[in-house]
Amino acid sequence: MSTVVVVRKRGFACIAADTLTKWGSAKESADYIAGNSKLVPAGDSWLGVTGGATYKTILRDWFAGRRPRLDSPLAIFRTWQTLHKAMKERYFLQPGTAEGLESSQVDVLIANPRGIFGIGAHRTAQEYSRFYAYGSGSSYAMGALWALYDDPALDAEALARRAVEAAAEFDDATGLPVESRRIRIAPSRQR
Repeated sequence: MSTVVVVRKRGFACIAADTLTKWGSAKESADYIAGNSKLVPAGDSWLGVTGGATYKTILRDWFAGRRPRLDSPLAIFRTWQTLHKAMKERYFLQPGTAEGLESSQVDVLIANPRGIFGIGAHRTAQEYSRFYAYGSGSSYAMGALWALYDDPALDAEALARRAVEAAAEFDDATGLPVESRRIRIAPSRQR
């Protein structure tokens, strides 16, 4: 699994992820896997991918050369509806069903100049006001973010990195080093 986080603070957004890949009990660390990044560019956005390792390759391929609308929960939902169809037709996704909907089998956090967002496996899209985390270490990351967010010495990137580091300390499917991307929030979207 993975741990990815998004943080919004003082006019900046940051997305961060661990770099460990697991296959059952085997750990493939950044020391052994050259393509260990779980952060995927998509237009002016960065996506943090949790789920099977193949999904980051699918997302890199599908978003290559596209400028997707990822600026609101509804735009993200619509983009993911199109992506889900492509995943079934082009990438051979065999979705299971739960909650009455086919699962895309991947949870993704998004950071861009409009803010921080998430899209779940059943295509629930949300905008976050401060921070959020997905993945197997998300409970540790969320606890760290909750405890540290109001510290004036920590900016969005420092918080995001600390949250993934906390997850790596306690979750056996999260591993260092941390990778992060920092983005300035558009002035009209700053809080």
